[in-house]
Formats: sequence, structure tokens, C-alpha cells
Amino acid sequence: MDIKRVKDYFSWLYYQYLLVTCSYVLEPWERSMFHTITVTVFAMVVYTAYVFVPIHVRLAFEFFSQIFGAQPESTI
Repeated sequence: MDIKRVKDYFSWLYYQYLLVTCSYVLEPWERSMFHTITVTVFAMVVYTAYVFVPIHVRLAFEFFSQIFGAQPESTI
């Protein structure tokens, strides 16, 4: 794999990110603040999904299994 092609691809992705978020028009200090806030929010969303989604999926599975007539594990 050519290193230059990978570098160009990541450069293109970053340029697309700047265009989509319209952050290319910001000054450098505004852009750094915007990126910091964006990365922080994204990290919080990923962490929350990692911690809470499995719990809610398990609870939903237990709820629907009780509705559709499955017996609880304690009686089996």
C-alpha cells in the first residue's frame, strides 16, 4: 500500500469534514475550539452507548420474553 495514497486519502477525508461542518471558514482558534467540543461530544456519545445500550438491550429482551410466555430462569 502506498503511503502517499493513504496520506492523500486522509487529507481528502479531513477536507470533506471541514466542508460538511463548514468549519473551514472559522479562524484557527475557533476551529480548534470547535474540534475540541466535537470530539468531546462524540466521545461522550460513544461511552454512553458502550455503557448503557447493553443494559437496555438485556432489559428489553427480558421484558419481551415475559410478554411472549417464556418462563423465568428461576422456575426452569
